[in-house]
Amino acid sequence: MAKILIVDDAAFMRMMIKDILTKNGYEVAGEAENGVVAVNKYGELQPDLVLMDITMPEKDGIQALKEIKAADAGAKVIMCSAMGQQAMVIEAIQSGARDFIVKPFQADRVIEAVKKVVG
Repeated sequence: MAKILIVDDAAFMRMMIKDILTKNGYEVAGEAENGVVAVNKYGELQPDLVLMDITMPEKDGIQALKEIKAADAGAKVIMCSAMGQQAMVIEAIQSGARDFIVKPFQADRVIEAVKKVVG
C-alpha cells in the first residue's frame, strides 16, 4: 500500500487529508507543516507520494517540490492549492508535480488523484 507524506501548514487540513486517505486504505507515512520539514521528511521517510500545499511559511510548496525533485527525479507529488492560484499550479506542474487538488477538498477528488498517481 502506498505510503503518503502530507504537507500543509494548517493542522486541520492535514487531519482532513489523513482521514480521507486512511479511510481509503492508504498509509500516512508522516506529516510536515512547511516546505523545510517536507524536504527533510521526504529524505527520511522515502514516501511513495507527497500531497503538498502550495502556500506555506518558511518554504512554499513549489520550492519544496523543486528540492524534492532535484534529490529524487522519480518523486511523485500532488499539489494542493486554494482557488485562484492558477499561475502557481502551472509552475508546480512545470516543476514536476503529477496533479493538483483544489481546496476545499472533496474526498473523491483526493482519492481519484492519488489512485491516478500511485494506483
